[in-house]
Amino acid sequence: MKRAIYAGTFDPITNGHLDIIERSAKLVETLIVAVAKNPSKQPLFELAERVELVRQSVKHLTNVDVVGFSGLLADFAQQQNAQILVRGLRGADDIEYEIQLAQLNNKLSPTLETLFLPPSVEWRYLSSTMVREIFKHQGDVAQFVPACVSKALQYKR
Repeated sequence: MKRAIYAGTFDPITNGHLDIIERSAKLVETLIVAVAKNPSKQPLFELAERVELVRQSVKHLTNVDVVGFSGLLADFAQQQNAQILVRGLRGADDIEYEIQLAQLNNKLSPTLETLFLPPSVEWRYLSSTMVREIFKHQGDVAQFVPACVSKALQYKR
């Protein structure tokens, strides 16, 4: 039984994240979307809000679980009996960092492998940072995020 983890801050979850989730869920028996607390960032949404927004966004996927976590991803993966980490690669800027992260996670947990997936062309340019920036400047982000996120953002104005 292959269990994979797709981890991120998801502040907020975007259609690009959802693309990676839907595609990777087809490759494994169980996909755990791990929403990171990440105290080094100052998120727009609290952890519980982000977990709930991800849950609402993936409710159509029967083999996807959503959990919040803090600490080392390698430790969390061991706790969840996951063998695979899924990481999205938008472009060349991501590659070096993601390879280093994959090697570090494998050193911390030698049975853990990293699977890199590029987003679909439609979402390659998209990031949560860009969505937050558009939102901050009163722009409409509805085309970039699931409907539940668009609605939740209205309460943040």
